[in-house]
Amino acid sequence: MKRCWLAFLLNIALPVAPAPEYTIQAIRYATAPNVPVSFLVMGAPNDEKVDLAMVFWLIRGGGRTILFDSGFHHERWFKFVLPITDYLRPDEAVKLAGTKPEDVTDIVISHAHWDHLGGIDLFPRATVWIQREEFRYYTGEVWQPGGQAVPFDPEDVTTLVRLNTEGRLRLVDGDDVEIFPGIRAYTGARHTYASQYLRVDGNPPFVLASDNCYFYRNLEQHLASATFSDSDHAANIAAQSRMIKLAGSLDRVIPGHDALQFTRFPAVGRVARIK
Repeated sequence: MKRCWLAFLLNIALPVAPAPEYTIQAIRYATAPNVPVSFLVMGAPNDEKVDLAMVFWLIRGGGRTILFDSGFHHERWFKFVLPITDYLRPDEAVKLAGTKPEDVTDIVISHAHWDHLGGIDLFPRATVWIQREEFRYYTGEVWQPGGQAVPFDPEDVTTLVRLNTEGRLRLVDGDDVEIFPGIRAYTGARHTYASQYLRVDGNPPFVLASDNCYFYRNLEQHLASATFSDSDHAANIAAQSRMIKLAGSLDRVIPGHDALQFTRFPAVGRVARIK
């Protein structure tokens, strides 16, 4: 303590421990086949279809085992809008990457949609991180008359509230926030009320976009995501440009549902080694 105060008084900077060199793996837990690309990419032909990869990401380093998003497992969603094939429950899928569900220390939720939030109850020791405004809106306002609650699961909301009462929820307060050493959360893409994406430092850094950018095609052709409101198209494209800048390269931005991440990076079955 004396050394810290002395350094402060003398304006001497103490050495800062370097951030861990994290590893990142993409884990595909299911597929949604034959999805019209026009549902996801502005300007795509109506007759073009794609197999949608259902993915979350495993980040390890610095004594932490972190999931970015958590998949889903509630029965109602298997028949909601998209048919689901090749499904493996998220707590089983992480085992393919050599991780036990009980070893997951943290889950960072990009946004509150059913296929990203719905697995948080499968990892019994994990602390869940979500944007403060995302938590506030989807545990309250969206369920009021006139709210757009269709893509959200009331069971997930109940679980979020329970985790908060148990001390296992952390609220991320806005844009450009370091939540772990070398891992920062960013907002601005507005996929949901207050969705977030991650930059993972390292040599080199990577940005995990989740649904804030669906496909490499969005990035390469500067196309907005089709599910954003008309007023948000320009903001979505601007957010994609920011992701590229934060990553230092378009190739190091990982889109949320693009199966190409399993061919552009070394993969064994359902697991791709991003870094």
